[in-house]
Formats: sequence, C-alpha cells, structure tokens
Amino acid sequence: MPRVTRGNKKLLRRKKILKLAKGFFGAKRKNYRTAKEAVEKALTYSYRDRRNRKRDFRTLWNIRINAAVREYGLSYSRFINGLKRANIRLNRKTLSNLAAVEPDTFRQIVEKVKAAA
Repeated sequence: MPRVTRGNKKLLRRKKILKLAKGFFGAKRKNYRTAKEAVEKALTYSYRDRRNRKRDFRTLWNIRINAAVREYGLSYSRFINGLKRANIRLNRKTLSNLAAVEPDTFRQIVEKVKAAA
C-alpha cells in the first residue's frame, strides 16, 4: 500500500488552528501543538464566559436597582414584589437603565409600587 501524506487536509487544519492562535504570546502562536492546546482552552473559556457574562450583567442590574430604590426607602426585594403586585412588567435591564438615565420616570414607577403595596 502506498503511503498517504494527507497534504491538503492536514495543511488546512493546521492553518485554521494557527489563524485562531493569532495574537497569542510566543510559542502558543507559532508551534502547532502548543497553539492547538491554547486555542482549545481559549474556546472553552469563551464558551463558558458567554454564559457568565449574562449572569454578571443581571447582578449588575440588581445592584443598580437596589441602590436607586434605597433612596425612596424601599429594599430591592420589596420593590420587585411591589412591581409584580402592581402588574408592571419591566425587566431588570430596563429598570436599571431607567434608574440611571431617567430618574423622574423611575420615581413614578417607585410611587406606583408603593401605592400598590
């Protein structure tokens, strides 16, 4: 049986990995084996952190809402409960943005929540 060198496929696979390793430091950018390990790890981290970013942003929105609501004498949990009772359906991202950018509108929402509770 003749020997197969896998010329084109092997080259394309290596080029793909080395292209993904562009910007890495030292041998992680140039050597295929170390580049492959670094790229695998980087892709794993990017997959994980795309999910963690959503978690981090929700935490940030909760903190902002809590800080804004404290000025009106409410806690975060009582505010969220009051929103549900007043049947105000705004997500945390919108509420956080309102608290930071439109304080007057946010104040009106807080007053409605206080009235409903």
